[in-house]
Amino acid sequence: MTRNRASAKKAGTAQETLAVRYLARVLNDDRIERRRLSGAKDRGDIAGLRTVTGERIVAEVKNTAKLALGPWLKEAEIERGNDDAAAGVVIHKRHGSAKPEDQIVSMTLRDFAVLLGGDIDQTGEDQ
Repeated sequence: MTRNRASAKKAGTAQETLAVRYLARVLNDDRIERRRLSGAKDRGDIAGLRTVTGERIVAEVKNTAKLALGPWLKEAEIERGNDDAAAGVVIHKRHGSAKPEDQIVSMTLRDFAVLLGGDIDQTGEDQ
């Protein structure tokens, strides 16, 4: 079965809702919610996520059978900049499992370091 625009949008909304409800519950934070679309200056799909040091995190959510991690991470990075956030992650569907805790999160090593409390200004110096 091929996906049309409406079915893709429905699948994306369902994946976002799954992620939001799970994160809000396990993090005990009712500020985590789906973000409204904001056009060219998109700031990610989920609002209210924070690092261990309280900085904003941008989350881009995907529900597609074909992986495109490079472009997705680039999209998350652009949205991180639009939101002036500390880190950007991609939450994507793990096909074969509908459990929210089984879904996959992809990110750069820089963003992983930031999530763990690394100094944002120091994360790019080992080049």
